Amino acid sequence: MRNATLAEPPIFRLESEVGAHLTLASDTTAVAHIFVLETDIIRLVVLPQGQFRHPRSWTVAPGQEDTPLEGRDRFDLSGFRCPPFALDASDPLRLKVETDRLRLEIALENLSCRWSVRRDDAWIAMAEDRPTQAYNFGWWGEAVRHYLRREPSEQYFGLGERSGALNRAGRRFRLSNLDAMGYDAKTSDPLYKHIPFYITRRPHHQAAIGLFYDTLSDCSFDFGCEHSNYHGPYRKFDADHGDLDLYMIAGPEVGEIVRRFTWLTGRPMATPLWALGFSGSTMSYTDAPDADAQMAGFLDKITQWQIPCQSFHLSSGYTSIGAKRYVFTWNRDKFPDPEAFIARFNQAGVKLIANIKPALLTDHPQYQAAAKQGLFLHDAEGAPVLEQFWDFPGSYLDFTNPAAIAWWQEHVQTALLDLGIAATWNDNNEYEVENPKALAHGFGQPFPAAEMKPLQTLLMLRASKVAQSAHAPDRPPFLVSRAGAAGMQRYAQTWSGDNFTSWDTLKWNIPMGLGLALSGVSNSGHDIGGFAGPRPEPELFLRWIGFGVFLPRFSIHSWNSDRTVNEPWMYEDRMAEVQALMRLRQTLIPYLAHLLDRYRQEFEPVTRPLFYDFPNEAANWVEETDFMLGSAVLVAPVIEPGQDQRRVRLPLGADWTDYWRGERFVGGQVVTVPAPLDRPPFFLRLGDPSADYLSKAP
Repeated sequence: MRNATLAEPPIFRLESEVGAHLTLASDTTAVAHIFVLETDIIRLVVLPQGQFRHPRSWTVAPGQEDTPLEGRDRFDLSGFRCPPFALDASDPLRLKVETDRLRLEIALENLSCRWSVRRDDAWIAMAEDRPTQAYNFGWWGEAVRHYLRREPSEQYFGLGERSGALNRAGRRFRLSNLDAMGYDAKTSDPLYKHIPFYITRRPHHQAAIGLFYDTLSDCSFDFGCEHSNYHGPYRKFDADHGDLDLYMIAGPEVGEIVRRFTWLTGRPMATPLWALGFSGSTMSYTDAPDADAQMAGFLDKITQWQIPCQSFHLSSGYTSIGAKRYVFTWNRDKFPDPEAFIARFNQAGVKLIANIKPALLTDHPQYQAAAKQGLFLHDAEGAPVLEQFWDFPGSYLDFTNPAAIAWWQEHVQTALLDLGIAATWNDNNEYEVENPKALAHGFGQPFPAAEMKPLQTLLMLRASKVAQSAHAPDRPPFLVSRAGAAGMQRYAQTWSGDNFTSWDTLKWNIPMGLGLALSGVSNSGHDIGGFAGPRPEPELFLRWIGFGVFLPRFSIHSWNSDRTVNEPWMYEDRMAEVQALMRLRQTLIPYLAHLLDRYRQEFEPVTRPLFYDFPNEAANWVEETDFMLGSAVLVAPVIEPGQDQRRVRLPLGADWTDYWRGERFVGGQVVTVPAPLDRPPFFLRLGDPSADYLSKAP
């Protein structure tokens, strides 16, 4: 057995074929595995040292509600059909694996792969390893690397919520979950979520293929920023830790890939109807010394202004003393009687979604007891590791420790659910673990916590969901989470984090949300009006509401730098327009509920770019702000100030009607329609039965 060198890459051979699993051995320690999982999914695993460094997955759950708590063994093929396939091993230097829809060809001398998808009766090459050093066989330490050829015309979509254009070509992204308050929606990176999945499309073939790297390590994607004279044009994936475990998903249509990837990472949670109404929120109320009175004032205001409101995101000020947040405690000076406060909201039909955080500050009343029980990420001596958390040192709970999970679930129950809280808002859960000495329990197999930070986020969500399900087994649990990873749709609704108040944010939050929906996470929204920065001017505020009414999460939330508060009534002279938009939201709820049910049952995204439903028009691949809400509604948000009309290009292949005026249009033309502040432009697709869930204009 020799060591691989730069001059002598490994030479592989087919060692075994057991059902859907092929094993390739080499003349070094390197081993590769091929799994034919579905006619449209072939998985490639490359292990330079012959073994998995992280042998379990928490992201792959094909069509299932969840993974095992301790993770899914990476050799476990349950949930996959593992269909028959053709294997051609007649050439000792090449190997070909083929299903009805996807073909993998491998040059065995240096493990050079090419993936092709079938379109009609032809095979179309969609992804090829670059010919030089496509994988890391010890040449760059232990980091995981994968290099693919790059064609100049290729388009790339996905990676969850990313800033800037929906097409990621020409950019580099870092997936390392970060509390990015006030981010620039056009340029900031990294952000809150970790979804190492993207779609490659080659326009001249009008075909696409999906790539999912099953890792929870910090990782990067480069789509043409990096150039090297020695390797030709390429794109690359690299991860700091873990293994190369790649799922290739055949198209040829983008929609097929999106639905299959969502299925691959697990069935989306059920969403109760009440969670689709307007949800109030602001940090200002609960941070105020008279928080109980501030919250009571909110109930008075929604009654006064006749604002339909079904829930309220209860910010962490209910746990605060000064500037510090103490999860699972109630500040009795602010809330003298939490039970009565919660009951008052429940009686008003407004369910409370309480903010909870996965770290305890060192002066938290329960910190020392939790430390003695070993509930935190710890060092080699078992001492809690300290990290910066909300302007003060604290320690993260370790959700790979069953004792920490039990502690968390007990406190969700006793501090919140038993008092009448309806749901949990899992916040500040990016797990920004910087200390390389921090260890996770690992369900009895410790590992450096920094190697799989998003795992803690997923397991936090799971623990909260289990607690809520146990408390009310007859009702679907509802959770909200800021951070997440591939598969988070199994647990929670999400949003794009602490955005900045500006017209630019309104514009660029749209492709950010669409990229997230293309990446399996479609139950989402944005902080309407902007979270950080100055108060939004009236026009911007109304345009943001007019966009937000179309999204599953519909919440006005803020922490304005000028100490103002984003509220529906913040501009009393504009309340007629706000009330009209709130009525529109109520009208949309049955349709949104239908779409979320399709999302759960059929894995179909709720919001999607125009090219998802209309792939044959080139213009749909560059449009970034108009989008489809399900298959029946085309939304055309107004994203610039001073506009009272909106030019809209209606996709070819359907006929459309202006929802507000009832005027009909043939697709394939550009129309100009009125765009008053209280009537955001949108169109119904004629003949689509889903439109029946929409009643007439309110």
